[in-house]
Amino acid sequence: MLHKKTMGDRSLDLFIYLFLILMGAATLLPLANVLSKSVSDESAVISGKVGIFPVGFQLQTMKYVVSSSQFLTSISISILVMVVGTVLAIALTALTAYPLSKRNLPGISFIMLLFIFTMLFNGGIIPNYLLMKELHLINSLWSLIVPALISVFNMLVIKSYYESLPESLEESAKMDGARNFTILFRIVIPLSGPVLATIALFYAVYYWNDYFNPMLYINDAGLKPLQLYLRDIVMDADSSSAVNKSADDLMNVSPEGVRSATVIASIIPMLLVYPYLQKHFVKGVLIGSVKG
Repeated sequence: MLHKKTMGDRSLDLFIYLFLILMGAATLLPLANVLSKSVSDESAVISGKVGIFPVGFQLQTMKYVVSSSQFLTSISISILVMVVGTVLAIALTALTAYPLSKRNLPGISFIMLLFIFTMLFNGGIIPNYLLMKELHLINSLWSLIVPALISVFNMLVIKSYYESLPESLEESAKMDGARNFTILFRIVIPLSGPVLATIALFYAVYYWNDYFNPMLYINDAGLKPLQLYLRDIVMDADSSSAVNKSADDLMNVSPEGVRSATVIASIIPMLLVYPYLQKHFVKGVLIGSVKG
């Protein structure tokens, strides 16, 4: 028998919908403003007439940004760091989580304590910089990949997912003569698709958005990833120096328009990747966070 909603239930539903709409608008309106500035006429952007809709629609600013040699170099570096970093990080995290998911592992409590300790304390900026320098990774793309290869939080999510798998699967495989690596790569990992896809998305977003490590370890302009290039544009009061505009370019595009167009161009790759992983996102986080 269907339960008929009372006036209070309907009012609560209305409040929830209105609240979600307001939160969605608060998230989307700034993005809409940036998008509008990137495709609006230079004079409208400079005079502050652009709101959430474009004024004097044009694509010259966006064309200028995506055709900039420094932009193309930076986005290529960011894509390379994101792909290599994500593949290595998900592989190392999955391999680390597997033995830690076994309660009979000798010294498991002490080992877990060491991992948890690193979530609360770290060496700090100066020791990390000195470490990168001693490893000769300054001005190397590996300095952008190595520091984030294993996230303890992500490892704990995968570990929890492994623990939720039936133990009978591994016991049956061992009875058939399978070893640990065979069990991991042929049984456990194929069953862990949702959580691995979710954690891969976490790593990809981190590598794509990271600008702090590049700011510390990269001095060579030819190795600047996209986020550091974007930071230079946003932080520079005179963006003409940041993007090396010519006199003709200055006549056709505004500094604020260039900033906005660069922001929009920088989020496009992640917008293209996310739909393919979105179907695994909620399932992976829930199953990996709560033991079934």
